[in-house]
Amino acid sequence: MQLALTYGMFFIGAALITYTIAVWGEQIPGELKPVFVLMFCVGVVCDTTGTTIMALNLDAGAPVLGPLDALFHAVTGLAAIILMLIHAVWAIRVLLRKDATSAERFHRFSKYVWLFWLVPFFSPMVAQLI
Repeated sequence: MQLALTYGMFFIGAALITYTIAVWGEQIPGELKPVFVLMFCVGVVCDTTGTTIMALNLDAGAPVLGPLDALFHAVTGLAAIILMLIHAVWAIRVLLRKDATSAERFHRFSKYVWLFWLVPFFSPMVAQLI
């Protein structure tokens, strides 16, 4: 259980790093580059991997979160992964099509997906404090 939790946290941490670099690397200059599209995709893979590792090992130990906190975390976590996947696919399309209108919409949308992703990232930590 502890080793699985460690691996899960490693992948979630890697998702935070890669996704943050991708979002702000694209936000600051206002240009979507191939390296950031790759990092969006790596972020989705890392987040999904970490989440899967943790979910598969939930029954191996004592619950970390109460039922309502766990439900909130599960729902926002799944929504965040879906948004990240949509975001990564959209990034690929923007890069390939080079459509200025779509790129501008993508640019505005990116920071909101990142902010939403932070909710399930931090919710277990906040729940432990309350």
